[in-house]
This record gives sequence, structure tokens and C-alpha cells, in this order.
Amino acid sequence: MSTPAGPDRDLLARVFLSRVLEPGDETGGRWLRELGAEEVARRLRDGGPRLAGVSDKRWAGLCARAARAEPERDLALARESGTRFVRPGDLEWPAQLDDLGDARPTGLWVRGRPSLRMWALRSVAVVGARACTPYGAHMAAVLAAGLAERGWVVVSGGAYGVDGAAHRGALGAGGATVSVLACGVDRPYPRGHAELIARIARQGLVVGELPPGDHPTPSRFVLRNRVIAALTRGTVVVEAACRSGSLVTARAAQRLGRHTMGVPGPATSALSAGVHALLRGGATLVTDAAEIVELVGAMGELAPERRGPVLPRDLLEPDTRQVLAALPARGTATPAEIARGARTTPDDVVARLYELQSLGYVERFGEGWKLTRQAVVSARAGRNGC
Repeated sequence: MSTPAGPDRDLLARVFLSRVLEPGDETGGRWLRELGAEEVARRLRDGGPRLAGVSDKRWAGLCARAARAEPERDLALARESGTRFVRPGDLEWPAQLDDLGDARPTGLWVRGRPSLRMWALRSVAVVGARACTPYGAHMAAVLAAGLAERGWVVVSGGAYGVDGAAHRGALGAGGATVSVLACGVDRPYPRGHAELIARIARQGLVVGELPPGDHPTPSRFVLRNRVIAALTRGTVVVEAACRSGSLVTARAAQRLGRHTMGVPGPATSALSAGVHALLRGGATLVTDAAEIVELVGAMGELAPERRGPVLPRDLLEPDTRQVLAALPARGTATPAEIARGARTTPDDVVARLYELQSLGYVERFGEGWKLTRQAVVSARAGRNGC
């Protein structure tokens, strides 16, 4: 919903509370559910009576924040940067965020023209390590580009490493991407990604819970991840160490019943150890965009079957292949000896040997038969295939 010229009281109350309550504050979420935004905002602004669930010290801290909150100014600053405030109940509000219960955002600040609700309906999160390897950056970009080409929106956190690679992959494919920030959407973080985030705002969406000008903190990064998980149909982790924040996103997705996926890395890489633990814990292994879409997409959107190359010997009839397999790797064998190995009659073996001779697989040597060099090479290729 675009911010109206004369904002209603519920909108002002929620903008006010986005400045006072921290993201993911379940106590504040319970107040909102039980009393409504206007009453909670009034109590905090007036300094009491204290609401249940917090100590006197915590209440005093919230009231001190409330005394400095200026919702009309925040809305004016938002308009200057092309930002709107979307709240529960608005047409643009993604209903899947309601799965967070009392940890649901008070509202979201959104930069960009597309509808957040519509884009979120067909979206996948691609997250991972900030200090990723070239392999991780490559996989994130390729997965994001593949998803974008299939009409899926790529959601990530705008950070260095895998996040940035995912955003760039989607943009490079001419696709849609959403960056969910842990700060005010008018203050891109990290600063080294200011140009990238500005591009996302022009071509996609930049989203955050915090009001204009607010800064990120370690806890806000962690809490931001629950929004990424709830907003999307599934979360893909590309690279993650055992204590990576991207695993927080994946575990939130698991709790919410979303698809959770991981891209495997080298067994010796510490940056893939967290992904491998996630896979052992029930996440699905994926290696390309088609496999992701098979999980999160509609029924019938199946990834292609993985098969090794078709070898000439695969085109032989089963009984003929059985005779070919009964010949020794070295030396010769008589039709009677081959028949015992192929579990058929000598007459049937002779007929099939002449067929194999015409195809270049066997040759006659005195009273026996032996494999040609072509057959030996074909047999080795079959053993080395997938």
C-alpha cells in the first residue's frame, strides 16, 4: 500500500512501533495481537500503565525510545527515498509472514515498484557465507540466474559473498530479486554494496523492518533471517560454516515448514561443513535450478533425470548383451563355454556371435571367439560411467 497523504492512526501507530520495538520481539507481538497497534503505541507514548511480560527496567527503556519516535517524520523521510510502509492487512502484505506468529514484523519498509506480495508468491531464498570461495560465488550466481530464467524471484540478504552473488546472478539474467536488509532501507549495508542495493531498488525490491536511518546490529542480522525464511517457498544454502548465520535462515525455514536445501561442497572445506550438517539433518541436496524448482514449484515441474552417456553396447538386445558379457576379457572361448556363461544354448550363441562380429565386437579365432579391441574399450567406458 502506498503511504496516503493523511495516514490513518493504525498506520502511524505501526510506524511508531517499528521505531520502538526490536524486530522479532514476541512480547511486543503479543501486545499487538491482544490490544492492537494504537493502544500499544498509546501506552508506550504515555509511559504506562506498564504492559505485561516485561520488567520495569525494560519498560522504561521502551518508553525512552517511544519519547524519541516521530512517525510522521519517518513517513516523510520514506517518501523522499521512494519507500512505502506495508503492514498486515494491506493488499501488498505477504500473508505467509503471518506464519511467524507473534514474531511477525510490525510492518515492512519497501523500496521498489513491484508488489511484494505478488513477488513473494513465487520466490526462493539463496543464502550462504559472506567469505565464500570462488566455487560458492559461482554456484550462487548460476543457481540464481537459473531460477530467474524460470520466472522465480531470488531473495537474499544483500551481504558480501553468496548473497551478493545471488543478487547479481538474478539481475544478470534479467530476472527479479529482493534484498532483505537488517537496517533502514535508505541506508544500504554493507556500504560496499551501495551500488548493488540501489540497482536492486530500481529493478526489484529492497525490504526491511527497521525505519529510515536505522543501523544494523549483530542481533538484527539474525532476526532478519526469519523474514527471508518466511517470505519464500524455500531456502537454499550454498556455503556455510558450522556457525554461519545462513544456517539460522535454513532452520527457520524448517520450523516454518518451508523447503530447505543445500548445495554440497568439498568434504574437506570448513565453509561447507554447515551445509553438510544441514543435509544430514534432513535438508534436500540440490545442484542446479531445475532441482530447486522441482521441490518448490508446481506438480510436474520435474528436474531432468540424471543419466550417463548412452554407449553403443546399450543399444544391443538384452540376450545379445548377455552373450557379449559372457566372453572372457582375455583369450578365446568356444560357443559351448560362452553358452554356459550366458545361460543359453550353443546354437543361440553362434547366431548372436555372428551378429556381434558384424558390429565389430567379436572375432573368430580358430575354434573359438574373442573380444575385439573395440569391445574391450566399450566395456571399460561402461564401468567408468555414471
